[in-house]
Amino acid sequence: MPDYQKTKTACYLGFVTQAIAANFAPLLFLKFHKDYGISLGNIALISTCFFFTQLLVDLFCAKFVDRIGYRVCIVTSEICSAAGLIGLAFLPGLMPDAFAGILISVVIYAVGSGLIEVLCSPIVEACPFENKEATMSLLHSFYCWGSVGTILISTLFLSIFGMNSWKWLAVLWAVIPAVNIYNFATCPIVPIVSEGQGMGIRKLGRSPVFWIAVCLMICSGASELAMAQWASAYAEAALGLSKAVGDLAGPCMFAVTMGICRVIYGKYGDKMDLRKFMTGSGILCMICYLIVSFSPSPAAGLAGCILCGFSVGIMWPGTLSLSSKRFPLGGTAMFALLAMAGDMGGSLGPAIVGRVAQASGDSISAGMRAGLIFPAVLVIMLFLMGKEKQPEK
Repeated sequence: MPDYQKTKTACYLGFVTQAIAANFAPLLFLKFHKDYGISLGNIALISTCFFFTQLLVDLFCAKFVDRIGYRVCIVTSEICSAAGLIGLAFLPGLMPDAFAGILISVVIYAVGSGLIEVLCSPIVEACPFENKEATMSLLHSFYCWGSVGTILISTLFLSIFGMNSWKWLAVLWAVIPAVNIYNFATCPIVPIVSEGQGMGIRKLGRSPVFWIAVCLMICSGASELAMAQWASAYAEAALGLSKAVGDLAGPCMFAVTMGICRVIYGKYGDKMDLRKFMTGSGILCMICYLIVSFSPSPAAGLAGCILCGFSVGIMWPGTLSLSSKRFPLGGTAMFALLAMAGDMGGSLGPAIVGRVAQASGDSISAGMRAGLIFPAVLVIMLFLMGKEKQPEK
């Protein structure tokens, strides 16, 4: 009997690896600026480079993963993640241009992160677990706990050993994907659909329901990251906290409540209607955006930010689960295209909020009012998806 629990554990650690890749380097931005003389404009390119690389990997996966094979690709994801983190520690000091060394390292572990994002969900979906919707939600909670752990442990480590010890911390974080190489190399992996049976990009693109799912993913990513990106600023403004403590009170608590939502659905999801739970979450998300936008109390604004983490928790994994039911032969192409849509939303959401805030005299509240559109459209899309109940093949 294959040990699918080992597969699940490998995917859990995969999402922790992705959280490390997304959250570790931003903690060092000011250190890079000070030590290597990198301009803040170029520092901002580090995150852009990370997410753009993930988008390219999403596109690559939609076309080529089924030909190459899941195991080869997922093992490669962990090798790239470990190599990129180790490279971050050493390449900036070894290369003539430290910024180039940082970017090369970021691209390498972003390739790993993008592969994890696309592949872990269908790997778990293909395993014979009883309640797949709940299992998917619990799986995605490990990204939240990975984010919280990365922020807390890194902050603690650097406080104890000093900021100059960051290179050793990068190497220590690389141990997690390095160990997970063995897990993915040896765990049972079942194809999400039989070879040659997947729907393919063109057939998916001809389905109106698939485009509803794409809209859901864009709105999920935008609703989550538009708030998460501004949570630290709200924490500092609301309570007058330092940047370090503000990060813990804002983004860290946002990730905690998001993880709690996913664990709750992971534990009790078999007793809930997923679409109704997502609709309720979308309405709660709208309320959170309204609180942040209009509340005169900074403390209430901070509470709205933190509660928003709970409201967006089910959106991304829930959309994947709904799509898997509607498109049982969607295969890798479906998961890759939906991941790309989520990444697009994650890029567009914060940018739109920031642009509107800037145009409104640097009013973050005005920016958040613009962000209200994302959960509102998500609720409408859920209503439209609920009208068409037959699986598509």
